[in-house]
Amino acid sequence: MTGGRLGTAGELNADRDADRDADRGADRSAGRADREIMRKAVLRLSDRLPDLADRLTAEILSGDGGSDRDEEFSRDVWEMCHTGLGHGFETILEPGRGRADLEWAQRLGQRRAHQGQPLDQLLRSYRLAGKVFWEAVVEVVDRHDPDSVSTLIRQATRTWDTIDQQSGAAAASYHRTELALARRSEERIQAIVDALLEGQGADGGLLSTATSVLGLPATGRYAVVMLGAESGFGDGVERRPGDTAGMRFIWRLRTDAQVALVALGTAELDDLVDAVRPYARSHAGVSPVVDSLAELGTARWFAELALRTCRGPGNQIARLDRRLPDALVLSQPRLAGRLGHVALGGLADVEPAFRDVLLTTLGAWLACDGSAARAADRLFCHRNTVLNRLRKIEQLTGRTLASPRDMVELVLALSALRLHGIAPGNGAGPRNNEGPPARRGGGRPGR
Repeated sequence: MTGGRLGTAGELNADRDADRDADRGADRSAGRADREIMRKAVLRLSDRLPDLADRLTAEILSGDGGSDRDEEFSRDVWEMCHTGLGHGFETILEPGRGRADLEWAQRLGQRRAHQGQPLDQLLRSYRLAGKVFWEAVVEVVDRHDPDSVSTLIRQATRTWDTIDQQSGAAAASYHRTELALARRSEERIQAIVDALLEGQGADGGLLSTATSVLGLPATGRYAVVMLGAESGFGDGVERRPGDTAGMRFIWRLRTDAQVALVALGTAELDDLVDAVRPYARSHAGVSPVVDSLAELGTARWFAELALRTCRGPGNQIARLDRRLPDALVLSQPRLAGRLGHVALGGLADVEPAFRDVLLTTLGAWLACDGSAARAADRLFCHRNTVLNRLRKIEQLTGRTLASPRDMVELVLALSALRLHGIAPGNGAGPRNNEGPPARRGGGRPGR
C-alpha cells in the first residue's frame, strides 16, 4: 500500500483543536472589528442625539394619540427619549462603565407605572427606539464607511438583544411598581371603608377623601351586609358576590365577620338579598337603606344586629326591618334582662323541664299566629293540651294572652330568653352595653 503515513489519533485531535482555536481567534477578531464599526458609528451619532430624540418622539406620539397630548406630555416623552438614547450610546462607547441603560430602563418602568401609562405603550417605545437607532447606524455607516454596511448584519442580533434586555428590565420594574401601587391603593381603600363603617363619616375631610378614592357620591342609596366568621362563603372559585345588578360591593374581612359596603344604585334590598344568598353558607344580616356615606356607621351596626338575631342551623339572611323586636331586645341587653324577670318571673319556681315545655308551647302558639290546633300539630299533642298549658302560663305570669299589652311583653321576653339566654326570674341581664357607634370629637366613634 502506497501513500503518506497516516497520522495517529493524538495528532488528529491536535489538528482539530488547532483549527478550532484558529476559528475562535478569527471570530474574536471579527467581533472586535464589528464592535469598532458600531462604536465609530455611535460616536458620529452623538452630535445628532437631539435630532434622534426628535425622530423617536415623533414616532412614539404618532401612534399614541400624540395629537391629543398636551405640550407638557410631549416634552416629557422627548426627555425620556433623549436620556434613554444617551444611556444606550454610553453603554456602547464605554462598556466598562456598567449598564446605565438597564438602570435607566428600570427607572423609566417605575415612572410610567406611576403615571398610569399602559405597559404596551412603554414596550412599543422600546421597539421604536431600536428601529430609530438601527436606521441611524446604517445611515451613518453607509455615508462614512459603505464597505462596512454588510458587516452590520452581525451586529443586528446584538442590537435587538440589547433592546430586549432594556424592555425586559423596564417591564419588570413596571410590574413591581404597579403591584406596590395596587397594594397601597387597596390599603387606602380598606382604611377609608373601615373608617366609614366605624361611623367616622361625619368627618368632612374623610368624606371628601372617600368620595374621591372610592368613586362614590356622598349622598346616595347605601346598605351594609355582614356575614359571621363561622359562615364564610361557598367553596366555589368566587367566594363572595361581586358587582351585579347595578350594585357595587366593597368587602372587608374582620376577625369576627365579613362586611360589605354596598352602593345600591336603583336596586332594592330584595335584590341585595338575592345577590348574597347563593354565596352564604350560614347567616347574614342586612341593614336598612341609608342615604349617605356618613350614615354607614349606623348601617353597619344595624347589619350586625340583624345578623345576631339569627339562631340555629341554615343560612338565614336577616333584614333588620323585618326583625325589629328581636333587634330591640339585642340592643338593650340589661333592659331585656329586666323584661324577662318581670314578664316571666312567675316561671322561676317551676320545675325546669316543665318550664321548658310551657315556654316551647307558648313559642309554638305564637309562631302559629295564635292557633291552638296548628300548635298542637307542631307539638304532636292535643289541642286541649295546648290550651291548658297556655292557661297555666297566664296563671304563673299574671299576664293575659288576650291583652295586646301583655302579649307584647311576653313576645319580647321570649326573644330575650332566646337571644340572651336569660333565665326567668334573673333580672340582672348581661353587663355589656350595646349601641351604635358613638361620636367623639372630630367625628370619630367611641364604643
